[in-house]
Amino acid sequence: MVMSCEIDKVKGYVEREVPRLMKSFKVPGFSISIVNKNGILYREGFGYRDLEKALPATPNTLYGLGSTTKSFVALSIMQLVEAGKISLDDPVSNYVPLKIGFKDNPIRIRHLLSHSSGIPDLGTSTIILQSGMGFHMGIPMASVNDFYRFVNGAQDEIVDEPGKRYFYLNAGYRMLGHIIQNVSGVPFHVYVTESILKPLKMFRSTFVKSVFERDPDRITPYRVDESGRFIPTPYPYPNVEENLEFSFISAPGGLISSVTELSNYLMANLNWGVFEDKRIIGKESLEEMFKIHIEFPRRLYGRHGYGYGWSIIEDFFGTKLVSHGGSILVSTSHLSLLPEYGFGIAMASNSAGFPYDEFAQTLYAIILGRDTEDVPYVKVRKKMNMLCGHYSTYMGVDNAEVVSRGGMLYLIQKGVFGSVTMPLIPEDDLMESNRFYVYSNGVRMPVEFVIYSDGRVDMYIERDRFHMKSKVM
Repeated sequence: MVMSCEIDKVKGYVEREVPRLMKSFKVPGFSISIVNKNGILYREGFGYRDLEKALPATPNTLYGLGSTTKSFVALSIMQLVEAGKISLDDPVSNYVPLKIGFKDNPIRIRHLLSHSSGIPDLGTSTIILQSGMGFHMGIPMASVNDFYRFVNGAQDEIVDEPGKRYFYLNAGYRMLGHIIQNVSGVPFHVYVTESILKPLKMFRSTFVKSVFERDPDRITPYRVDESGRFIPTPYPYPNVEENLEFSFISAPGGLISSVTELSNYLMANLNWGVFEDKRIIGKESLEEMFKIHIEFPRRLYGRHGYGYGWSIIEDFFGTKLVSHGGSILVSTSHLSLLPEYGFGIAMASNSAGFPYDEFAQTLYAIILGRDTEDVPYVKVRKKMNMLCGHYSTYMGVDNAEVVSRGGMLYLIQKGVFGSVTMPLIPEDDLMESNRFYVYSNGVRMPVEFVIYSDGRVDMYIERDRFHMKSKVM
């Protein structure tokens, strides 16, 4: 049983840590809502939804969600399955002009839902989002025909038969959006609005760019340039109402919403498909969505994989954790829930970079009465911070640095004629052994750290013993 004192601890942790994380990861605006199955427990905005106008982020601020949209797509598919209009085992080509794959083992709807089609990422979202930000790549992607010409040209890219291997595929969710559109007889965004958003009273949530731009409480999207400056950037998705036939372009990541309205969505999931006595999906369908259908290679918690529109950790401190993050490069979001305990968290920000998975898992650890340092992400980040610093050998003859960049450690060896930067690759997932390796001239070279009880750190590389002299600021 989760006690109210844990919820108070969560609120205190959020208030203390979010400003620090925003500064560290260069996030101008951030919003969060924490719910249980009965309502909102906490919601708040931090920082700026618009820096130039000094407008604050609020719990009602609209953000571009990115790939957290995928669970709405999967839910829509399951609604059509419950209505008897499609089957998860139907070949995708029954509904849309997909022409690639294996003749005797076609790609089925369930394979697109679980990213197990055997097709690696084709970059359709990169093409679309960069075009929307003014960086057109020259690849046609403006119509239904453009999309399928691009996808159907990728037969030689297929790696494996369906159901065998996980490849996150935005193009697959575009095809699911097209199936929803073709089977329902209405544009994709209209179906989701009428069948999910309106029943959940998510009246400001939308796929329509012009609706977003008219709303007074909306973000200005930002990208961060190399000098760390926030650059205002246009919302990158096209306006689907201007091209209704290609409405499904927004299926992998085009939903716009606030953490307040997303709270209703989380509550519906926590109540197994029911919101305010109205059922939008059956419990059995949600159970299927919350089940691992293809496993991930990474295993920080044991069995971890993808369901239908959700990422699943089967054993998060003894319970199932369901989550999904999303990014449109200039706006990001994260949804998560603990179905057994009835808690959910919605977060969003108007830039990229916030460590959503780590933060959500830390909050859930507090809710479950665990120490925050039990969370693998926290352990790894603490170890990385511990190892980062300026190192020297005896009398300062040779010098090196260990720095953290983009979630990895790098060794920078400095010499008279310049420096060499090499990634430090850990020998174990949680860096508990303190053993790493680098590649020097194509040869694998071990790197070992020794951490002493008094806080001193030594680094051994082949014949050299380095001593940490100071921390990297």
